[in-house]
Amino acid sequence: MPPLRTALLQSSGRAGSVDDNLATLDGAAARAAAAGARLLVCPELFLTGYAIGDAVPELAEPADGPAAQAVAEICARRGLAVHYGYPERAGEAVFNAAQLMGPDGAPLANYRKTHLFGSFEEEWFTPGERPVVQAELDGVKIGLLICYDVEFPENVRAHALAGTELLLVPTALMHPFPFVAEAVVPVRAFESQLYIAYVNRAGREGEFDFTGLSCLAGPDGTVRARAGRGEELLVGEVDPGLLAGSRAANPYLEDRLPGLYGSLV
Repeated sequence: MPPLRTALLQSSGRAGSVDDNLATLDGAAARAAAAGARLLVCPELFLTGYAIGDAVPELAEPADGPAAQAVAEICARRGLAVHYGYPERAGEAVFNAAQLMGPDGAPLANYRKTHLFGSFEEEWFTPGERPVVQAELDGVKIGLLICYDVEFPENVRAHALAGTELLLVPTALMHPFPFVAEAVVPVRAFESQLYIAYVNRAGREGEFDFTGLSCLAGPDGTVRARAGRGEELLVGEVDPGLLAGSRAANPYLEDRLPGLYGSLV
């Protein structure tokens, strides 16, 4: 199976302007497609901005709302899948969500963040309840988490045990936590033997100063692509052959002893 060429868009876009962020996404999709990518991954809450406060309820949309339809059109026109963060309205609840659209514009998966971070998120969002959400793209099994979720090893291991090969993690990682991008994410990829595309915002937004440092971490613990602190489009490859070889050499999943771990829950 050939590698899945994956693009990571490190950008904060424009807070509060869905139209501007869709335009930024379209431009990034064009560049990613020109580089041969089949998948473009955007940061947490990319369509609206992260530090939008009481605009969250106003800008929240259903998973099949106008913004989703606009992303689907970009996917179909550019010929690649897009994974993007947005505030999802479902009845009276609003979720910090991320959706994966296929290269034909069809929705493949929608995930709601389960582990909310800090008072800002707890004030505006309802936590999701499904820990493992997956889809398939070009033969690669893709899993979805959001930001703080990946800092819990149980979440990543649950994906590995469910067969996830590439874990997409849009994030809004801020100072003083750059070590999460630098150290935690590559370790998560190694200990659960999968790829992680960790895609961050950049620069200041309201009270938050985002660290950048987006990365594509491999199952061998190496970082296959790494961004700096500013706006950037990274392109890297998710290689099923390397993944199979790494899992054979590092049999953590096979050597587990679940009977010993009951006290964890």
